[in-house]
Amino acid sequence: MSQAPEAQAPGAPAPGAPAARAAGAASFHTLWNELAPVGRDQGSGGYRRYAWTGADADCRTWFQEQAQARGLAYETDRNGNQWAWLGDPLAGDAVVTGSHLDSVPDGGAFDGPLGVVSSFAALDELRARGAEFTRPLAITNFGDEEGARFGLACVGSRLTAGQLTKEKAYALRDADGISLPRAMENAGYDPETIGADPERLARIGAFVELHVEQGRALDLSGDRVGLASAIWPHGRWRFDFRGEANHAGTTRLVDRRDPMLTYAATVLAARTEAALAGAVATFGKIAVEPNGVNAIPSLVRGWLDSRAPDQAALDTVVTAIEKAARERADIEGIDLSVVRESFTPVIEFEHALRDELNRILGGALPVLGTGAGHDAGILSGSVPTAMLFVRNPTGVSHSPAEYAAEDDCVAGVLALADVLEGLACS
Repeated sequence: MSQAPEAQAPGAPAPGAPAARAAGAASFHTLWNELAPVGRDQGSGGYRRYAWTGADADCRTWFQEQAQARGLAYETDRNGNQWAWLGDPLAGDAVVTGSHLDSVPDGGAFDGPLGVVSSFAALDELRARGAEFTRPLAITNFGDEEGARFGLACVGSRLTAGQLTKEKAYALRDADGISLPRAMENAGYDPETIGADPERLARIGAFVELHVEQGRALDLSGDRVGLASAIWPHGRWRFDFRGEANHAGTTRLVDRRDPMLTYAATVLAARTEAALAGAVATFGKIAVEPNGVNAIPSLVRGWLDSRAPDQAALDTVVTAIEKAARERADIEGIDLSVVRESFTPVIEFEHALRDELNRILGGALPVLGTGAGHDAGILSGSVPTAMLFVRNPTGVSHSPAEYAAEDDCVAGVLALADVLEGLACS
């Protein structure tokens, strides 16, 4: 779903919410429907908001317009992340909220944008309440969170936190061979300035990211909003299977060195090993050369995404997948190389901040872990971070079918407003 559901009247508050709290609901409805068409593919119904493209530029323009419409001080940092400030940005101890606006290929409407839209709506709600801020407040849009174009997730926040060096960022290429710095230049940004930004991180006293849940835990518990406990360790590995190109119609089966067979066996092994380890493993991207219908491939390149509740389980499943791939490659005469392209260890969100959020929200929210990576996880090593999740009734994400009911989204806006009030107005 990419539009707010029609069952709820525009601007109506969530069921049971006082009429005085309708400002956040009205703001959310308006903002959501303004942003919804941007970057949406008419064929698939999904979103193609890739970093440093036209759709990304449109999303950035929308963010800047929302900041300026609210009288916030707008800026873009050295890594292309957007900031909208209420209060003095240099005062320190700021409360920051936000998420990202980019998408995976043909992704859903909620992953990322829900957090940014809800941040502006929560500010509108607080202003309607007459809240008086005692700490600076900022709303942010981190660039290239999904990694859809250059293959590395959370580029904007990784650069800021010093987890991605300028040298490694400059080496990133998209499928067309365009480098990250060239893409930034083409979009009107200066790539020479990218890199760690400790001065900016020092301004932040707390970062709270609201996100649609990418699973069904809240649906199963019957809760609209939950708190994150931790992000599972996860990574991406590239498997290169090299065989011998040949004619599909004239080469005997026994004479073939077909890397597609080894790749296919590895995909099946990944499913088996993940189930045994209590993890998840997915080969979701593939590149084939020469990629002809009547040609046996010379190269099959597949990307593995694997995640697990703890490091030991992740190590077990990835090691077992690679072992199975190498055994099959030896049998079929295939050369195999495996490269780990990215990795994030388990991330425990700061307990004190999480407990404070739970206290502000009444002390009864469910606390749940997640296998999905987020900018909040990247920043957690530098500043206190926490996450709020909004119910996803199907659990579907990274798909046009991703969905959250407007009533639940509004509940998220109001919860975020309560959190920001408790942290920045006390």
